[in-house]
Amino acid sequence: MIILGIDPGVAKMGYGVIKKIKGSIECLAYGVIETDPSLPPEKRLNKIYLNLIKLINLYKPSLLVVERVYFFKNLKTALPVSEAKGIVLLAAARKKVAIKQITPLQVKMGVTGYGRADKKQIQKLVKEILKMEELPKPDDAADALAAAICASQCLSISMP
Repeated sequence: MIILGIDPGVAKMGYGVIKKIKGSIECLAYGVIETDPSLPPEKRLNKIYLNLIKLINLYKPSLLVVERVYFFKNLKTALPVSEAKGIVLLAAARKKVAIKQITPLQVKMGVTGYGRADKKQIQKLVKEILKMEELPKPDDAADALAAAICASQCLSISMP
């Protein structure tokens, strides 16, 4: 099973693609989709959409997992992140990919066993779990891989 994890954002949207076969997990790809802040919002969202469609076409995931936006520090960033997440859901729906939404707390608990884990802890454990040679960077990509790993572990238990 191939899982595409997404850490939503407009300036940088993290993605991570993993393959789960029986008890093992392998990293296929990770990175960020970046947009130019000088572009109008619709062009930035379109770039995200087109790049997501490319990723879905290339890796053909069975599941797309995206972090749920459930709290925010300021409204100025919460709305664009929510718009970007909507684009993720649209791309998955258009390509008929199953969607699972999970909270950042669930991701942290699923990967580190600790709900208050920091970015460095997540990167280290993602590296260890996926047997990577280097820490996955940037943080957005590591968070996306962590979301995919968490979803893969949930599949072992049950798929809602």
